[in-house]
Amino acid sequence: MSLRQRVGDLSSTAISIVRTRLELFALEAGQQKSGLLTLLAMLFGALLFSTLALLIFSLLIALFFWPTEYRYWAIGILIVVYAGLAAVLVLTIMNRLNKGPMPFAATIEELGKDIQMLERLRSDDEAK
Repeated sequence: MSLRQRVGDLSSTAISIVRTRLELFALEAGQQKSGLLTLLAMLFGALLFSTLALLIFSLLIALFFWPTEYRYWAIGILIVVYAGLAAVLVLTIMNRLNKGPMPFAATIEELGKDIQMLERLRSDDEAK
């Protein structure tokens, strides 16, 4: 086997490895994008409908307690409850963002395996 053929085979293998890794990265990027867009659409819908429900509920409570002397207490309690719910939701979102799966984990793992294989090959060549 000539040196030229070996170099050609090696470059062909390297290009094939890079191509495979890029395909894996593109696949994972598509999955991340799809999941993120779906999540954002659902979040927008949930925010819209929960805002409408909250507005109508607040109006109902205010109208119910308006003729009594407890109207300010009712409005104050609603404010405290809404602020508490908002704080819980913000903390939950921050927790999920911090503890969620790492994007492109499979690509990073495969690249790590490639580096280990190349280091083994280099140490084998140096041992000869």
